Amino acid sequence: MPTYRYSIIGIDPDRTAIASGRNMRCSPKHSREICNAIRGMMLDKAIELLESVIEEKAWIPYRRHKKKRGHHPGMKKWPAGGHPVKASKMILKVLKNAEANADDKGLDIDRLKIVHAAAHKGRTYKAYIERAFGRSTPYFEYTTHVEIVLEEVA
Repeated sequence: MPTYRYSIIGIDPDRTAIASGRNMRCSPKHSREICNAIRGMMLDKAIELLESVIEEKAWIPYRRHKKKRGHHPGMKKWPAGGHPVKASKMILKVLKNAEANADDKGLDIDRLKIVHAAAHKGRTYKAYIERAFGRSTPYFEYTTHVEIVLEEVA
């Protein structure tokens, strides 16, 4: 069984709870934008946001990966955004897992804040589609590693 490290150091283990999702089959770019949106939020607000994104009622602003994305009237501050439903479902699972870890440690659920949310590229599952005249087209599936750290605030 491999041991995984987190990209955050210097956290207090008595006041924090961590969770990660490894090799999740969702877009690394969408996951990065979601993590940027929820970082610094209280846990209940972040869960509420992700559930409304899954229902396609709320928008996630795309700050880095925004080329060829149209402007939507629902976006207030940012010019590009979207509803990354699949990645939101995966990150919501990791958030619920971190909440369960915090509850198991005895932390107060109502005072949890997301202090670290990061998405990294995971393993690429490679496949190819055969084409005419001896050619082939790559048909890759990209995966994502997501890390969530919750901290109890005073």
